[in-house]
Amino acid sequence: MAVAILLGALFWHQAHAGWLDRAVDTRLEASLGGHRVILNLLVGLGDPLPVTVIVVVLLLACAAARRWRGALLLAVAVPSAAALTELALKPLVGRLLGGGLSFPSGHATGMFALAAAIGVLLLGPPRPRRPAVLRVVLGLCAYAAAGAVAVALVSLHLHYFTDTVAGAAVGTAVVLATAFLLDWLCARREPAPAPPGRLTSVPEPAPHQARGGGRGQLP
Repeated sequence: MAVAILLGALFWHQAHAGWLDRAVDTRLEASLGGHRVILNLLVGLGDPLPVTVIVVVLLLACAAARRWRGALLLAVAVPSAAALTELALKPLVGRLLGGGLSFPSGHATGMFALAAAIGVLLLGPPRPRRPAVLRVVLGLCAYAAAGAVAVALVSLHLHYFTDTVAGAAVGTAVVLATAFLLDWLCARREPAPAPPGRLTSVPEPAPHQARGGGRGQLP
């Protein structure tokens, strides 16, 4: 999140590319700009509707597996990241590209929030049922898809490079902050474990056993 704040301060109410944007944007547009069909498909993957559909599918999968904390993470973090970008940061920073607010990128925010949520779900399940290597590969694939959307946005000159970097920072930060908050709240609700070494109470013997008055025993 610090990256987004720093970049937002640098590009406050500006309408031009920075030196890093000029260095990266020009190369991407020159090398990939001719593949507009593929680039448009990638940009479409980051539209709000596809992101929402993926979130709903993952949420239902978490509910079916009774992973309620994961379902809550998806339901809260991804929409919160999108709302923070579109309703707060874009109007606040006021950076323009083609007459529209561009910082941070909403597509990058949504895709990287989704990738971060998938990473949390895959890499930290309470009872892993899949090999660790497979879970790592799936998490990396989610981030690769988010990165591909960011590259397509820059290649089509829909966003500056730093817009996508800020979107990635916002999406990832919101998901991680939400995950830590959910873990903290769940830890507070769990009962405290008994202190080690504590002696348990021993029931007192029955009166006839205490007096040794059983049949066939000496007084």
